[in-house]
Amino acid sequence: METTTEIRAVRAFAVRAMSAAALREIRGRDDAGRPAAPFADVEGGAPLRCCLRRSAVGERIALVSYAPLRRWAAETGAEPGAYDEQGPVFVHADACPGFTGDGAPGDGFIGDGFIGDGAPGDGFIGDGASSAGSAHPFGEAHRTVRRYSGEGRILGGALVGAGGLDAALREAFDDPAVAFVHVRAVEYGCYLYEVRRT
Repeated sequence: METTTEIRAVRAFAVRAMSAAALREIRGRDDAGRPAAPFADVEGGAPLRCCLRRSAVGERIALVSYAPLRRWAAETGAEPGAYDEQGPVFVHADACPGFTGDGAPGDGFIGDGFIGDGAPGDGFIGDGASSAGSAHPFGEAHRTVRRYSGEGRILGGALVGAGGLDAALREAFDDPAVAFVHVRAVEYGCYLYEVRRT
């Protein structure tokens, strides 16, 4: 009798919110050199890049300028050249626990093959299982997935419908030249978060 074993490859990549170090800096002076100007959110619903959830009415938040590719390049020694850009992002005005990936509404994502190291507040998702299934942060609307090489050059992008981030990320990371991906809002083009190979 012959036995067949099916082996499924696991792609290891994880969502990253803004790092604790970047948040400490940006809450003082942002990437455009301006001081943060905290305010109480009177409407709620701002997409917070520190913890990858929507703000609640009354929370103290700040709209700051952030240069994600520049910060990645400083970490890796890459030179992204003209691809370096900065734009507006909302963050909590004060320290918060960061992205926990615990499956709370609007906060968690794990799809097949996605893993993270799970350290609290480090910007990575949890342990590979989430009660939210494959719900990605801010995945309730159309998004743009922008692919980057290890040199920080744009390799391509895709417009993704609501609920389509799992498939778009799998497709992006099927290309071995893709080192990381930025997920962005469609309506304003704003950076939401980064997804990296682990």
